[in-house]
Formats: sequence, structure tokens, C-alpha cells
Amino acid sequence: MATVELRFSAQPEHVRTARLVAAAVARRAGVDEAVLDEVRLAVGEACSRAVGLHRSHGITEPVSVALTEEEKVFSIEVGDSVPGPGGRPAGSGARNGSGASGAGPVRPEPDADGEGEDEMGLAVISGLVDDMEVRSGAGGGVIRMSWPTADAALQA
Repeated sequence: MATVELRFSAQPEHVRTARLVAAAVARRAGVDEAVLDEVRLAVGEACSRAVGLHRSHGITEPVSVALTEEEKVFSIEVGDSVPGPGGRPAGSGARNGSGASGAGPVRPEPDADGEGEDEMGLAVISGLVDDMEVRSGAGGGVIRMSWPTADAALQA
């Protein structure tokens, strides 16, 4: 069940607000204080990426952020409305603590510079988050990131 859902217009100035909300909700969910900076940075990078995709494709739909508190995990999904190529899933990669990822492109950009920025953003996020998944389809793309809560850390 989503604890908090945000939708904001694809403007860079709204990314900071999403970062602040994500950190506050993560703290309340029980994410370790030492990890909150990683949460802030990862959400900022994912939201900046979504804003950039919306702006480069001329999409006026809002960027969506869902912050979910579950029993042992806190997750964040940042969604954009940019369809994957051909309206099919463009390839999804799941990243875990070992750094493994799925094969295939996440979503090609119309120009080489955009593609490089997109890949760089995903690389930064994967360096901050142990559990990350990227999906893309006809309705848009989603980056899902999750962190263990303090309850999960105590039981491990």
C-alpha cells in the first residue's frame, strides 16, 4: 500500500521537493539514518531523469512518485509517461547487491547525448541503491528502488 503518492509537473524545481518528501517518509518508515542521504540522492536522480525525459519528448503529463512502506522494506517508484520504443517493454534490468543487471537497453533516446545522460543517471542510481528495477512499456517507464527498514536490519 502506498504511504504517499506525489505527482508534479515536469519542472526541475520540483525535484527538490520530491527529495525532501522521500527522505521524510523514509525516516518515518524506519530506514536507517545513515542511508537517508542515499535515498535523497537516488530519488533526486530518478526524478531529474523523468523530468528530462518528459521535457525532451514534449510530454505535459506529471511525473509520479509512489513511496511505499511495507513490513520489512521501504520502496519508491518514480514513473514517467514516455512510452518505450514500439510501445513494448524496452527491456528491464533488475539490480541487486551484486550489481547484476538485465540485458538490453532501458530506453533509447532520440539523440546520442540524451542516451548518454539517461545511462549515466541509471548508473548513478544503481550505485546508490542495492535493489533497483527499471521497467518501460507503452504507458511509460518506472524506476523502482527499495531499502530495508530498521525492523528488517534487526532481524538479519
